[in-house]
Amino acid sequence: MAFPHSLRALNHRDYRRFYFSQFAAQIGSWMQNVAQAWLVLQLTNSPFKLGLLATLQFSPVLLFSIVSGAVADRLPKRPLLVATQTTLALQGLLLALLVATGHVEYWHVATLGLALGFANVVDQPARQSFVMELVGRADVSSAVALNSAGFNLARIVGPAVAGLVIGRVGIAWTFFVNGLGFLGVIVTLLRMQARGLPPDTPRASIVEEIMEGVRYAANTPRLRLAIGLVLVVSLCVFNFSVYVPLLAKNVLGLGAEGFGFLMASLGVGAVAGALTVGARASRYPSLSSMFTSAILALGMLIGLGFTSRIAIAVPLLFFTGYWGIMMMASCNTSIQLQAPDVLRGRVMSLYTWVSGGVFPIGAFIVGTISQWWGVSVAFMWNGALGLAAVGGLILWWRLRRD
Repeated sequence: MAFPHSLRALNHRDYRRFYFSQFAAQIGSWMQNVAQAWLVLQLTNSPFKLGLLATLQFSPVLLFSIVSGAVADRLPKRPLLVATQTTLALQGLLLALLVATGHVEYWHVATLGLALGFANVVDQPARQSFVMELVGRADVSSAVALNSAGFNLARIVGPAVAGLVIGRVGIAWTFFVNGLGFLGVIVTLLRMQARGLPPDTPRASIVEEIMEGVRYAANTPRLRLAIGLVLVVSLCVFNFSVYVPLLAKNVLGLGAEGFGFLMASLGVGAVAGALTVGARASRYPSLSSMFTSAILALGMLIGLGFTSRIAIAVPLLFFTGYWGIMMMASCNTSIQLQAPDVLRGRVMSLYTWVSGGVFPIGAFIVGTISQWWGVSVAFMWNGALGLAAVGGLILWWRLRRD
């Protein structure tokens, strides 16, 4: 059976198997994401400590993602991914055990969050560059859109299920399901024909290889622009593991199920945005669509700063997810297509660095502002800051062309 144009990446058997197993694991990951935030608020009732947890969880991406990209270009990607997925499974199961036995403390959650970050910093560039090998250049835009859609569909299902599970049977089960979810990915990887072998080319030192990837990105204007936009939106918009639980609990007065519903509305918008990118006929996303999507996502963020009603918060979160993922998926596609095969892991590690590595900074800012002035002020501050930064990028691009 042939899939329609927007889903054409699924015509590749290995990618299809990998995609659906990864989707199941991502549902568990989003369940854990919601449960972990709720657990921290239960243990500490501190917005600052919630932001600190996010900072610890994403700090390895900030510090080591460029190095991990060079590693991904040197090693066979399939066994590397088996190792990272095994680590992620053990992290979830250990957290489940601590919660179930009643021994969990904040430092346990923080330490295991840091371990999660170290696994992800290796996993992300290897996984993203492996996808190109599974589908080829012709279908990479479809694969990127499908990956974003799957990730954000899991964002819908995971929080909604997590809210129900937390409210009815307890937090421990969410971590347990997450740990088991990675087993399917591991089995799928072991059964694949594709091995993700590195190119058979002469090797320089790892430092020289890192600098080669950085120089290539720095000397390619459209790559610089795409990375800059990802940096701004990641720093200002994609701090939802801090924003949304605080919005739910402190502004809207919701419980765990309401929190899950807010995360689900965000995810519905994100899926719609990813599918919009995948349905486009053009190979390269336009710059005007990237700029417009970034501006609209940041505008929705400012709107969230003024709302105190769930009826307004839900559509604002939907459109924040829609425009935010439109921008991120478009930039991801553009970066993937412009990166040569031998540099793809290193170039995608730069994408990982700016999309996830700046999250500790953004999470710390959101947590600190929320602690002192409230999450509504944090929404407005980051929205205004992001709009100013996007305006600067538009000005730079126009001056460069004149």
